[in-house]
Amino acid sequence: MAAMRLTPDDARGAPSAVDLVSDDDRSVAADSWSIKSEYGSTLDDDQRNADAAEALSAGNLRAASDYSSDKDETEPDAEAVTSMLGLQSYWDSQYADELTNFHEHGHVGEVWFGPEVMETVASWTKSLCSDVSQGRFPNQADNVKSLNGDQGFKFLSSWSVLDIGTGNGLLLQELAKEGFANLTGTDYSEGAIDLARSLAERDGFSKIKFLVDDVLETKLEGQFQLVVDKGTLDAIGLHPDGPLKRIMYWESVSKLVAPGGLLVITSCNSTKDELVQEVENFNQRRVNSFAESESSNGTQRESPTFQYLNHVRTYPTFTFGGSVGSRVATVAFLRN
Repeated sequence: MAAMRLTPDDARGAPSAVDLVSDDDRSVAADSWSIKSEYGSTLDDDQRNADAAEALSAGNLRAASDYSSDKDETEPDAEAVTSMLGLQSYWDSQYADELTNFHEHGHVGEVWFGPEVMETVASWTKSLCSDVSQGRFPNQADNVKSLNGDQGFKFLSSWSVLDIGTGNGLLLQELAKEGFANLTGTDYSEGAIDLARSLAERDGFSKIKFLVDDVLETKLEGQFQLVVDKGTLDAIGLHPDGPLKRIMYWESVSKLVAPGGLLVITSCNSTKDELVQEVENFNQRRVNSFAESESSNGTQRESPTFQYLNHVRTYPTFTFGGSVGSRVATVAFLRN
């Protein structure tokens, strides 16, 4: 998806991001598996920046680069690639090119993480949602009320689904093929939304809704039973202020996922264990904040916002330094 938004003061006198991004730079970004991600954003809300900075300081959280894993340390000019992916105009330019290629040649554009991963995410998510809808919870998640549940797969057509950082929207098309019907995709880049709508119309998925929206300062109202993220959190973490943005991300996403709903994140920059740890850090911040506000009576206790539920176990793995890992992780969390 898109990247960061410059304030008017920052933009004055600054060279155009399109001028800064060469074709060779775009090639490096496209060829680097570790940064195949769709979305990043800088929040303009000063207060939320201040809140996140305070939480970051209090929690002594690691920088976004410390969450990266399975990356080729010899990757060429990694810092330059990271900088490019932090610019909204890079993504606007990228999707403008892809939209032109679609109109002229019918090309769908880049499929981040590849078609096989996308298909795996869609089919695995369908099975997981079906289990949850029938009251079957992998890993015995506790203290969670199941959705009314003997309707099986046919129940999935009523699930409200949000894809944040949807890009060309192809993941939503795959989810539609699996039986989901109430589908919404958002992206920071208007070009991405134009491309997603064009592809959906061409491919017979005109009922999918697409909206321009930034997850870090979302204007969406209501909540969704399933929220999916394929590369969004990765790109947010690639910014110099990535740790702050990741805090904002979890605060925003926690409001978008309905109680009892699911969040499914696919990442190439974080392992399953790192994503679980990041959720635990978020839960602890929420518990601490709640404890401070309720310290006068001490009679209530905030439960964790998200619980780890399951992860895809079928991605190819490799062993390095005695550890087994995968280039991609897909992890599901349950919203309490």
